[in-house]
Amino acid sequence: MSNLNVVCLDLEGVLVPEIWIAFAEASGIPELKRTTRDEPDYDKLMKWRIGILKEHGLGLKEIQETIAKINPMEGAKEFLDELRSLTQVIIISDTFTQFAAPLMKKLGMPTIFCNTLEVAENGEITGFRMRCEKSKLTTVNALQTAGFETIAAGDSYNDLGMILNSKAGFLFKSTDKIKADYPDLPAFETYDELLDAIKKAL
Repeated sequence: MSNLNVVCLDLEGVLVPEIWIAFAEASGIPELKRTTRDEPDYDKLMKWRIGILKEHGLGLKEIQETIAKINPMEGAKEFLDELRSLTQVIIISDTFTQFAAPLMKKLGMPTIFCNTLEVAENGEITGFRMRCEKSKLTTVNALQTAGFETIAAGDSYNDLGMILNSKAGFLFKSTDKIKADYPDLPAFETYDELLDAIKKAL
C-alpha cells in the first residue's frame, strides 16, 4: 500500500444530498432541481441558478437555512472515517465555501477544495469565483505532478475528468445515462462496495 495515494471524492450526491435539490424543494422552485447530472456546463448552470434566485428575491441566507437542515447521507461519515484511517482524502467539489462549511462539520472536518460565491451586503448572490478552470481535473493533475497517485469517485458529468485521469476511478450513485455512456467505469451504489474497490486500488 503506497502512502502516496490521495482519494478524491465529490461531495454532493456522494456524501451529502444535492444542496440545490434540497433548496428547490424548500423554496418551491422546481427549476432549481437541475444539477451537474443534467447540465455538463457548470458555468452555464450557475449563471442560470443565480438568475432564478434574483427573480425570486432569494439570497445566501435562505440557502444556508436549508443547508443547516441537511445531513450527510446515511453511512457517509462512517465511510469517510474508515477511508481517512487508511489514506489521505480530499473532497473536490464545485460547491462553495459558504455552502460547504456546515456540512464539513457534520462529516468530521475533512479537507475540501471548493469555490466561493460573490455575495452583496444585502445577501444577494451576485456571482461566483471558481478556484481554477476544470477544478476537479486540474486538482487531480496537480496532485499527480506533486508525486501523488489519485483514486477518484463521483456521480456527475463534472466528476468525469478526475475519474478518468486517476489510476483508479469509480462512479458512485450515478445516473443511468452516465453509466451507459461510460460502461468501462465500475459503478457502485453502496459505501461498502466503494470502500472495497478503493482498498483494492490503494
